[in-house]
Amino acid sequence: MGSTSSAEREAARPATTGRRGAVVAALMLSMALAALDATIVSTAVPQIVGDLGGFSVFSWLFSGYLLAVTVTLPVYGKLSDTFGRKPVLIAGSVVFLLGSLLCAVAWNMGALIAFRIVQGLGGGALQGTVQTLAADLYPLKDRPRIQSKLSTVWAVSAVAGPGLGGALAAYADWRWIFLINLPIGAVALWLIVRHLHEPEREVTTHARVDWAGALAVFACGGVLLTALVQGGVAWPWLSAPSLALSGAGLALVAIVVLVERRAAEPIIPGWVWRRRTIAAVNLALGALGLLMVAPSVFLPTYAQSVLGLAPVAAGFVLSVWTLSWPVSAALSQHVYRRIGFRNTAMLGIGAAALILFAFPFLPYPGQAWQPTLLMLLLGAVLGLFQLPLIVGVQSTVGWAERGTATASVLFCRQTGQTIGAAVFGAVANGVLAARLGGAGDLDSVTRALDSGTAPEATRRAIADAVHAVYLGAAGAAALAFLVLLFLAPRKFPVLGD
Repeated sequence: MGSTSSAEREAARPATTGRRGAVVAALMLSMALAALDATIVSTAVPQIVGDLGGFSVFSWLFSGYLLAVTVTLPVYGKLSDTFGRKPVLIAGSVVFLLGSLLCAVAWNMGALIAFRIVQGLGGGALQGTVQTLAADLYPLKDRPRIQSKLSTVWAVSAVAGPGLGGALAAYADWRWIFLINLPIGAVALWLIVRHLHEPEREVTTHARVDWAGALAVFACGGVLLTALVQGGVAWPWLSAPSLALSGAGLALVAIVVLVERRAAEPIIPGWVWRRRTIAAVNLALGALGLLMVAPSVFLPTYAQSVLGLAPVAAGFVLSVWTLSWPVSAALSQHVYRRIGFRNTAMLGIGAAALILFAFPFLPYPGQAWQPTLLMLLLGAVLGLFQLPLIVGVQSTVGWAERGTATASVLFCRQTGQTIGAAVFGAVANGVLAARLGGAGDLDSVTRALDSGTAPEATRRAIADAVHAVYLGAAGAAALAFLVLLFLAPRKFPVLGD
């Protein structure tokens, strides 16, 4: 008894009580809201711009939301460890629903962008806290079941989002894209309030919130991610705005380190990077975010411009990986129970590197079934990679650290996606410029193809550009493999349930 550590006692204590089925339903609804709002606006942009104007800045409808989600993940993770999951999830849900209501009554594009950021401030709480509660609700042997459910909800919502947004904009009004969140979110909120009961924990010291650290993390992440999102899009990479934002972001990094070192309860504690397991998983999932950009952003363009598919068919080529990913994630427990978390993840990401590397060797122009088969296989192996790492990290920490640990891996994955969009966008445009004599970018070239004014050589240039992106994604997968091989411990230090 005397040798039992406080972390082990914390891990052994049940995290939640109440009707678990009702709480799981609430988590799935909350995850659906967060996933839908990342994509549902895309197909309604023409109607929104036609009503509110602001075509030159409409991209911030997406960037503003994703930036707010990303930079708030560490803050909500720490708050959930300090005050509990329930109050953080309730507060985040209220903010998200308030943002949805405000978006529905927006009077111009500037107001809509601002209210989308408010939505994102709540969306960060939904994403991080839902994943943390999933680990709280189930012991280690059952966690793949809830995680696979959440993965399925995320996949279906992400695929259905554009279609649902287009249908609402066409047959009702674009404002219903945001109003539909209210009844769904209200049901999820009621289930959480009514059925989630967290047991009281021992509090030895007065809880202190590192508000200075939270503000510094928010400012630093916002500035750096804005530089990445807008660089090469709103302004050239070496322009004054890009250099100013990058310089300011680096200065804020130094401020974050200084503030967090002095804080009694830092938002991003040093143990997140001092522990080999968490540091390795953070880097590996950052590489996952990087490589996911290749199919999710560039494959639809390839399917339409090179294969000549209609938008719906091109969307299907991409969406098949959302069918195999949750299935393999649910089955991954049978693998990692035999060979461990690290080796299962290495098996998955090693196979992903080979699949991504095979994409540039597809025949030109090829048949639609060929990239579809590769995407089906890619989803299957990534399910073996991501879920064991998330479950493994959550199982190495007690209740009081689980929110921070979960938020750190989600933050790294989101940041990897942002970096990947910037880097691979520059790679694709660079290859296009080289193939087309120094002029053109991917957006303008694909628009020319859609209008029927581009020659066959342009299609080949697009194929070469997407092939280069996939080679870069294969490199990111190889990097994740090496990180796990050399940095992650062979056996994760799992705490008892």
